[in-house]
Amino acid sequence: MTVDAPTVADAAALLDSARRVGLDAAGPHAADVDKHARFPVETISALREAGLMSALVPAEFGGAGATLRTVSEVVTILARHCSSSALIYAMHQSQVACLVRHSQQESVREVLRGIVDGQLLVASATTEIGIGGDVRSSTCAVERDGDNYRLRKQAPVISYGAFADLILATARRDVDSAPHDQVLVICPADGVVLEQTGSWDTLGFRGTCSNGYLLTAEGDASLVMADPYADISSQTMLPAAHLLWASAWLGIAEEAADRARRFVQAAARAKLGTTPPGALRLAELFAELQLLRDLVDGALRRFEAIADDREALSGASVTVALNSLKVSASSLAVDVVSRAMLICGIAGYREDSPYSLGRLLRDAFGAELMVNNDRISHHNAQLLLVAKDA
Repeated sequence: MTVDAPTVADAAALLDSARRVGLDAAGPHAADVDKHARFPVETISALREAGLMSALVPAEFGGAGATLRTVSEVVTILARHCSSSALIYAMHQSQVACLVRHSQQESVREVLRGIVDGQLLVASATTEIGIGGDVRSSTCAVERDGDNYRLRKQAPVISYGAFADLILATARRDVDSAPHDQVLVICPADGVVLEQTGSWDTLGFRGTCSNGYLLTAEGDASLVMADPYADISSQTMLPAAHLLWASAWLGIAEEAADRARRFVQAAARAKLGTTPPGALRLAELFAELQLLRDLVDGALRRFEAIADDREALSGASVTVALNSLKVSASSLAVDVVSRAMLICGIAGYREDSPYSLGRLLRDAFGAELMVNNDRISHHNAQLLLVAKDA
């Protein structure tokens, strides 16, 4: 079936909708979401009302057929208002991307139609207790009983799992499979039981509600995706996650930079004819921000150039580049917000100031820790030992 490519006007409409969600829902409730570590229900409700949950779903299934670049811009817009909301949306869309790009099964296509019709929220359960952070390995396995499956997974983290309509969970293909022979299982909420095993009381990204759970799921065996998880991960989940996460870090940095800019401009207006002390620091900050913008844009361009080349996406050089994007973008975000704090001084340090940067700084540090940059750099080091071209 031939599907018309989305137009510039289509993308502009989606971005306008995202700005309204940010201004009307995400921003006004961000402080309360952070203070109480609660799910940003207002943002998700507004995203659903705007049809943005299915932005990536192709038009043939009823979605907007947006590009990953447009969705990344939506993430950046949301992050300027509420980091937790943006990260939830980024994680959701990285899972939707997996369904879109690996949808040869009719059951998966039906799930895509359901995401459009119900504006469903999709979560991910790829981590597991006992695997040392290696998401490409599982101890749990799919147990098949005729046309049905059953799955039990000890997940140390399932972000917004209690609020998700679908959870995509990794597991060994069957009870006799090796740890790296994984599949991705679509787990509708009506077939899932979550027993909470860990809490989420963190410094930043408090609204993601990333508790630990024992996940028990049952469903139709056709919801076990046909493509090996190794392919889904390298060709879609890893690129989409790192690109959209980096877009969230960019949004945090842009908001911090904008607050610093407004602070310096206010100081200049207070003493006309003088250059405020923070002006030079502001120029240096925007140089760092431009590096981050270019980093994200360049990564998106590289992905767009090979998006349909499954072999290239599975190569070590692409994995190293995407991992490096995550490490560099998250570090730059911390640097930009820290520079903004120095510019704004006590006004940025205070919680009751229009230039307050506390929440942004706490969230920015989370960018380096979720997933830990040291772990990603270690993985890159292993790949570079054997890579022929990286």
